[in-house]
Amino acid sequence: MASGGSKSIALILLALNLVLYFIVIVIASWAMNHGIQRSKEAASVLTTPAKIFPIYFPMGNMTTGFFIIFTLIAGVVGFTTSITGLNNIFQWNAPNLNAAAMSSLTTSALTLLAMGFACKEIELGWTDSNLRTLETITIIVSATQLLCTGVIHVGASEVIHNY
Repeated sequence: MASGGSKSIALILLALNLVLYFIVIVIASWAMNHGIQRSKEAASVLTTPAKIFPIYFPMGNMTTGFFIIFTLIAGVVGFTTSITGLNNIFQWNAPNLNAAAMSSLTTSALTLLAMGFACKEIELGWTDSNLRTLETITIIVSATQLLCTGVIHVGASEVIHNY
């Protein structure tokens, strides 16, 4: 009985994470593209150590490059994990739930790393509205991913104890 509740909550959270990670991918991809296009003219006035970094982000602060790169990685991994997690949750057996739990834990770690850079970027300040949107969604998706990871682990332990 309780595993039916865990299954429905996990499905809702995975569907929500799928949408949130897609939004993260779109905004982070735009920011990466914007940084690549404008890096040549913006980095030409910088000193030598800053010119070595191949992508200079003309918006934001010094944390922006790391934040966008790790957010893009976390977004792609999270989107893929959400798709495969939905398939694993639909099957609802021990091997599939263990696979979903492990991939969810890995995605959660990457998303928390991106959230750490988002918090550092907020602390340093001076970002435009697109980056603030990405920071906010990254923080929200890290919370929903942690919740989803917990629900999947609870469901996996219930299924294992029922065998």
